[in-house]
Amino acid sequence: MKISKIFLPIIALLMPVTASAMTLTLEKTIELANDSSLMAFRYRNMYQASYWQYVSFKANRLPSLSLTATPARYYRYMTQRYDSEQNIDIFRQQQMFSASAGLEVTQNFDLLGGSLYLETDLEYMRNFGQNKYTQYSSVPVRIGYRQDLLGFNAFKWERKIEPLRYEKAKKELIYNMESVSEQAVSYFFALALAQAEYRLAEENVASCDTLYVIGERRFKIAAISRADLLTLELDKVNARNTLENCRIALKRASFSLASFLGMDKNTEIELKMPGRPLTTAIPLDLALAMAKKNNPTLLGHRQTILEGEREFNRAKVESRFNVSVNASVGFNQVADDFSGAYRSPLRQDLVSVSISVPLIDWGVRKGKVNMARNNLNVSRIAARQDELSVEEDLIMTVSDYEVRQRLIASASEALDLAETAYTQTRQRFIIGKADINSITLSLNRRQEAAKNYIAALQNYWLSHYKIRRLTLHDFELDMPLSEKFELKN
Repeated sequence: MKISKIFLPIIALLMPVTASAMTLTLEKTIELANDSSLMAFRYRNMYQASYWQYVSFKANRLPSLSLTATPARYYRYMTQRYDSEQNIDIFRQQQMFSASAGLEVTQNFDLLGGSLYLETDLEYMRNFGQNKYTQYSSVPVRIGYRQDLLGFNAFKWERKIEPLRYEKAKKELIYNMESVSEQAVSYFFALALAQAEYRLAEENVASCDTLYVIGERRFKIAAISRADLLTLELDKVNARNTLENCRIALKRASFSLASFLGMDKNTEIELKMPGRPLTTAIPLDLALAMAKKNNPTLLGHRQTILEGEREFNRAKVESRFNVSVNASVGFNQVADDFSGAYRSPLRQDLVSVSISVPLIDWGVRKGKVNMARNNLNVSRIAARQDELSVEEDLIMTVSDYEVRQRLIASASEALDLAETAYTQTRQRFIIGKADINSITLSLNRRQEAAKNYIAALQNYWLSHYKIRRLTLHDFELDMPLSEKFELKN
């Protein structure tokens, strides 16, 4: 096959002699892009933020222990006191030092929306002045429960939304990494095309030089006209100009790929072109099902709809009256010394019921309910529109993918034919059996066939990774990309 010689690596470019060299396949390029590119680094950090948010959510479902302490508090002030001897109120100076500390264990209940708590407290107070005394007040143990009976249950909605938010974050990371792969494909084939054009330009310069020398000889024997000789000379000059332009384009493409992969900008990159890919059939029904299940855009809309339902529920609940309850059972004791504060504690009970009833708000709560309902409807409509858009994009991409597989074969065949035709036309021109127009046309067809082959490969791989991005499914291995994600993590 004659394709290979067009994609021979560029040995000498306008780069420093000390520049390092690297051979890259398409697979290696994508691997480096997903590992080292700035885009990949950014997407991984975005995922980490969502991961720690989910960790916080999970931790909030577990019992929490908290310490509340006031190590030192000092008061010195004038206060009003009753003097029983004089039967009058007088102002006296008061000095007091106090300290307190408490431990509380809390467990939230998602289903009920309340919190069970277990706590212990200790307070110390020391008065100075004419009447000096010390007191300790302890609550060895107290257990209680607090909840809004008719209020908004934030815990229940968190339990619905947060797992979906985290699932979307995982799928979004995979989706974004597939977009990095698409970008890597674009940079890879941009350099491949630049290398092929540079190689063809080099061969064209050598060919034009040879043809001009032959033309001079044939002109001397009047085998061609002076106009034909000038045309050959013009081709030679144009070929050298094209070579310089291709050199610049090659350097730009190499710099862009190296920069994208996080490599040294002066690295000489040699590309190993991928062979013809295996034909893979992608069932459209399966692709659509995978997109509905995995696409983070659609998952994001499910999250938005749930959040809209939460806000609608909040607005409805807060527009009505609310009843909250706080009940606890424990022990309490006061003594002049520390040990006495824990001796023979007395029963301590607390039951508190609070009622909040909206009376007149001039339609504020009703407006909030209507606004939340309208926002929810807008979210549902937007979700449906985006779902149709994703489906349409996927259907067209799958259809293009099947066509592009066939185009690679025909582009490869066209390149072989163009190579053969150019070689034979060049030989016929040398022996005087072909004119200048024939050799020029043959050369242009050869260059066009080389570009078309690279474009066919590029379009195939772009479609391949776009389908993976839209569905988050590997159709070659028939497995979700999330399974690979779990293995890597």
